[in-house]
Amino acid sequence: MARKKKGTPVHGWVVLDKPEGITSTQAVGRVRRVFDAQKAGHAGTLDPLATGVLAVALGEATKTVPYAMDGEKRYSFTLRWGEATDTDDSQGQVIARSEHRPTEAEILAQLPHFIGEIQQIPPDYSAVKVDGERAYDLAREGEQLDLAARTIEIYEAQLVAMPDADSAVFEMACGKGSYVRAWVRDLARALGTVAHVTQLRRLQVGGFRIEGAISLELLETFSHSPAALEHLKPISTALDDIPALAVTATDSVRLRSGSSILLRASDFARLAEGSADADLNLQGLTVYLSTAKGEPVALAEVAQGELRPFRVFNFGAGV
Repeated sequence: MARKKKGTPVHGWVVLDKPEGITSTQAVGRVRRVFDAQKAGHAGTLDPLATGVLAVALGEATKTVPYAMDGEKRYSFTLRWGEATDTDDSQGQVIARSEHRPTEAEILAQLPHFIGEIQQIPPDYSAVKVDGERAYDLAREGEQLDLAARTIEIYEAQLVAMPDADSAVFEMACGKGSYVRAWVRDLARALGTVAHVTQLRRLQVGGFRIEGAISLELLETFSHSPAALEHLKPISTALDDIPALAVTATDSVRLRSGSSILLRASDFARLAEGSADADLNLQGLTVYLSTAKGEPVALAEVAQGELRPFRVFNFGAGV
């Protein structure tokens, strides 16, 4: 006999404005308790120092976490010149100092080299896995790490302000796997100095933006209250960039049982209309399927004239 899951079957996204001083895991745990949710996850770790958008997935929304994580991320951050730390932020120990303070002209001259596809070595204190263990756990144990560089994409980066000679404020838009702390570390080296992050705020993750976020303090005042559900966003919020189709009640039953359905000519035309593929080859295209009432059914792949489900949404209650 299967064990009954603890909690309530709540499904959707909460856009949290994470406070400074707690880990992403701790924040997710507190959101989960507010809703008494059976299952929870998040779309992208924020360091304890960082604040801002932490997209928390509850219930079946956890199946869409990878799509949210693939979305564009935007940050606002402040760095301090002249001191490098072992964590690349203000929570670490100072490991190097420099008297050089770059000018605005020097910074602007270097910025183009740190935009676009660049190579970046993640910080030792990061969630990157090394032989199955998190890099930050190994770093805390004093192990010397040799993390490999990887290609990341910085869509834009701009110098916003220089409050004083020791600090600078930037805004950045970047892709998956980018570390602001490492970007600051490398920019400083290119400018002949060292630096670390003192403030970091995430403004966006995919379709989740800071303008729609709720503070943890306010959310917890709605604990175990129907009012909390007003701050629950649909599962589809994480799937804004994926083409969508409505399916019949009969097809939704087939899809939820794992069976494929035929791709109708009208649906093919609708998908082809929004496709950038000039020869209308939709093979392998991911499609979000829902009922006419908007209830999520499945994520499916176009294959040989069919829609083949590879991730199905099953609800105990609510959507």
